Amino acid sequence: MPSISRPLSLWRRFVNFCFVVLSALAAIVVLAPLAAIFGYLVYKGIGSLNWEFITNTPRPVGETGGGMANAIVGSVMILGIGSIIGLPLGIGAGIYMAEFGRGRFVNLVRFTADVLNGVPSIVVGIAVYALVVLRQQHFSALSGGVALGIMMIPTIARTTEEMLLMVPNTIREAALGLGIPQWRTTLQVTLRTAYKGVITGAMLAFARVAGETAPLLFTAFGNQFWNLNPNQPTAALPIQIFAYAVSPFDEWHRQAWAGALILIVLIVVAVSAVRVVTSRGTMEHNA
Repeated sequence: MPSISRPLSLWRRFVNFCFVVLSALAAIVVLAPLAAIFGYLVYKGIGSLNWEFITNTPRPVGETGGGMANAIVGSVMILGIGSIIGLPLGIGAGIYMAEFGRGRFVNLVRFTADVLNGVPSIVVGIAVYALVVLRQQHFSALSGGVALGIMMIPTIARTTEEMLLMVPNTIREAALGLGIPQWRTTLQVTLRTAYKGVITGAMLAFARVAGETAPLLFTAFGNQFWNLNPNQPTAALPIQIFAYAVSPFDEWHRQAWAGALILIVLIVVAVSAVRVVTSRGTMEHNA
């Protein structure tokens, strides 16, 4: 027996080592494109990134300098409007599908979310243009936020549903056994247990729509000046980057790289901030 078990043990260790190495290589392959893109953005955009770029508006063609301050503020405003629309609707739909939905209607909601998740962003932009922009007869940050909010809903809904389904039924039964109503059990027990996964899904949806250009071209349209009115055409970083990237001017090309770097940094900062807040909440709860 010892002569047989020892080779088996060595073989299992060898197989385990091989799979650990393969898993590590797969992780490196996944991270490599992100590191390469971020490194190239830093290389191309850091030269044009300065205080003037962050605080000034674009300058006319032929003049050096200027910045994308209006586009940065516009992106924050449009993404804020989109989050106000997409977060409650997406989380609410996910809760319904996981906790309350029964029969054909919930299957229809789930199927609609899956189809909407695969619709090209430019189609969403055209639809919002027809439903909102044409009715208002002008472009606006509000219509841009509506387009981004619609794009956020399916990702958040499906992620919320999956996270809630992972919560053991014994937790729900324990709360219901104490006489807690089902709606309160869902909000204060089930959703609280799965909130980390729900927040992760929301951040994925936010990161996805933050760099979308096509729907904003049909809705927010862009603006070369300051605008804080959500009912008027508004600049956004993706629109400004696109306009500068396709221009024939080298100065605008350099600023497009700097704008792309700012956009990536804003997304990373937003996602990291949410991660830090949720981690602190977990540590305080455990303490």
